[in-house]
Amino acid sequence: MAKRSRIGTRPGQRRPLQRPTAKPASAPAGAPRPPGAVTPEEEARAAELEAQILAEEKASEEARKGRTPRDRTEPATEATIYSSVPLAQRAAQEYGYVRRDLRRIAIVGGGLLLVMLVIDVILNVTNVV
Repeated sequence: MAKRSRIGTRPGQRRPLQRPTAKPASAPAGAPRPPGAVTPEEEARAAELEAQILAEEKASEEARKGRTPRDRTEPATEATIYSSVPLAQRAAQEYGYVRRDLRRIAIVGGGLLLVMLVIDVILNVTNVV
């Protein structure tokens, strides 16, 4: 029995596109390019990509800093990108949610215990039961 390939055999998937390999930019026939050399076109493209990435990161940081405290209580509709945020900062943000939830649980639990204590005192002092 032949081994089956898993690529593109599942429903809803298709095989990877078979693209022809890109030919490098043509250089003069007599001057071979040294390995690791970058053409001016490649440098320009890299500069464009870097500028675009920096602009997106700056916009993301400004959007993150510009939020008001009211906005933080509402669920985020956009996915948060943590590509360059340190793990400690992400953990501190997550622990903030946990701390707030635990505080709410303690307030609700304490309130219920207080109500039960008041009911117990009223019933025992007035001898209703």
